[in-house]
Amino acid sequence: KMMDFVAGCIGGVVGVLVGHPFDTVKVRLQVQSVDKPLYRGTFHCFQSIIRQESVAGLYKGIGSPMMGLTFINAIVFGVQGNAMRMLGEDTPTHQFLAGAAAGILQSVICCPMELAKTRMQMQGTGQKKSSSKKLYKNSLDCLLHIYRREGLRGINRGMVTTLVREAPGFGVYFWSYAVLTQSLGCEPNDSYVIPKLLFSGGMAGIASWIVTYPADVIKSRLQADGVGGVNQYSGIADCVRQSVRKEGYMVFTRGLTSTVIRAFPVNAATFATVTLVLTYARGEEEGPEECEPRHPDRHEYDSRR
Repeated sequence: KMMDFVAGCIGGVVGVLVGHPFDTVKVRLQVQSVDKPLYRGTFHCFQSIIRQESVAGLYKGIGSPMMGLTFINAIVFGVQGNAMRMLGEDTPTHQFLAGAAAGILQSVICCPMELAKTRMQMQGTGQKKSSSKKLYKNSLDCLLHIYRREGLRGINRGMVTTLVREAPGFGVYFWSYAVLTQSLGCEPNDSYVIPKLLFSGGMAGIASWIVTYPADVIKSRLQADGVGGVNQYSGIADCVRQSVRKEGYMVFTRGLTSTVIRAFPVNAATFATVTLVLTYARGEEEGPEECEPRHPDRHEYDSRR
C-alpha cells in the first residue's frame, strides 16, 4: 500500500534525526587510531565533537542517509511484504527469511550511502570548526569525488561486509520483532498496544545490532580507509587480521555502547511515527489494525539500526 510506504519514509526521517549523532560517535570510535586515540569512550567522544566542531559536528554526513531514505524504505517494505506473501504463513522463521531478502537487496543503496556518510563523519576529526578545510561539500559531492578517483569499485567499497551485516541483521530484526509481539500478546484494542509495539521494535533493533556488530566495525574501517590518501588495508581478511593483532578481539565492540543506546530510541521513534501516520490515515477511531502493523527500518535510514 502507498500509505505504508509514506508512513515508513516519514518514520525513517524521524529515526535519522534522532539517531545520527549516536551513529557519528560510533563511527569515530570504530576507526580512531589505537596508538593515538582522540576519544576515551562514548560520552567523551560526544563532548569532544560538540566542543571542537559544535553540535553540527554530530550531524555530519546526515545528507547521505536522508538521500537514500526513500529508496531504502521502498526496497525494505516492498521486498519484505512481497516475500511474506510468497511464503504464505506469518511465522517468525518466515519473518527472518523475508527480512534477510530485504536486507540483501537494499544493500545496493545502503553501501554507497554509508560510504559517503562515513567519509563525511570522519571529515575534520579533531579539528576546530574554524580551521577545518573541507574535502567534501556534501554527501553527493563525496560520492562524485570517490567515483572520479576510484570508479564504481570505489563507490561500492565495503559491499561484501554490508551484505554480511544486512542479511542476518534484518533477518534477526524481523524475527525478534515477531517473537516479542507474539510473546507480549498485544491485541489491537489493548490500551497498551503502542508501548508494547515500541518496546518490541526497540529491543529488536538492539538484538539485530549485537548479532551483526563485528561486521559493522570492519565495514566502517574499510569505508574510512584511504581518507588521508593512504590505504591501510588490502581487503576484509587483512582488515580483520590487522585489527585483531593491534587491538585484540575487543576491537569488535568498538562503539557498541553508542549503538545500543541509539538503537532503542531510534526504533521507538520510527515505529511511533509509522503507527501515528497510519492511524491518522485510517481515521483516529480505528487505531492499529493488527498486532504487527508495520516493521520500521531498524537502520534509521537504516538505517538499522
